[in-house]
Amino acid sequence: MEITASLVKKLRDETGAGMMDCKKALVEAEGDLEKAKEILRKKGIDAASKKAGRATSNGRIESYIHMEGKIGVLIEVGCETDFVARTDDFKQLAKNLAMQIAAMKPVYVSRDSVPQDVIEKEKEIYKAQIPPDKPEQVIERILEGKLEKFFEENCLLEQVYIRDEEGKIKVKDYISETIAKLGENIVVKRFTRYELGEESE
Repeated sequence: MEITASLVKKLRDETGAGMMDCKKALVEAEGDLEKAKEILRKKGIDAASKKAGRATSNGRIESYIHMEGKIGVLIEVGCETDFVARTDDFKQLAKNLAMQIAAMKPVYVSRDSVPQDVIEKEKEIYKAQIPPDKPEQVIERILEGKLEKFFEENCLLEQVYIRDEEGKIKVKDYISETIAKLGENIVVKRFTRYELGEESE
């Protein structure tokens, strides 16, 4: 199939990837736009993992106020250089992440940031819900599934990204795509979500 310039442009507009990367992905996908997006996403995740250890001493603190002042979010997103921190793509990422937190109420940044005692308490609750006559292996599998769901609901990076219409991209994938695009490591360092009338712990 012929890879036309308009098809390459369409993929670039939808993903933000470079023209050459878009063309290569379309050639590999034999002109299939959705398959090409998948290829770019995987490459983005690979590129992100290679940058994961790099220091992120720059970045920005983003705020987002929702529902006429009833919900507020502050988030710190780190990157490697002040140059990237000032780009529209980075600012948009920080804003979108703040909106995600306002809408989806995550409690933790990642599964690694969930305290072990919280995980143990969740396991205890789940175990009490499983009939005791189930085989041990089955119980373990059920516990793993329930814990995975807990991470997906409560950890920002594990949540489905609200602006992905198909509901396939997780927040960590969205960040990985931005890392691939900007060429720097990006890390969500911390966030706070306020809701009017909510009791502080």
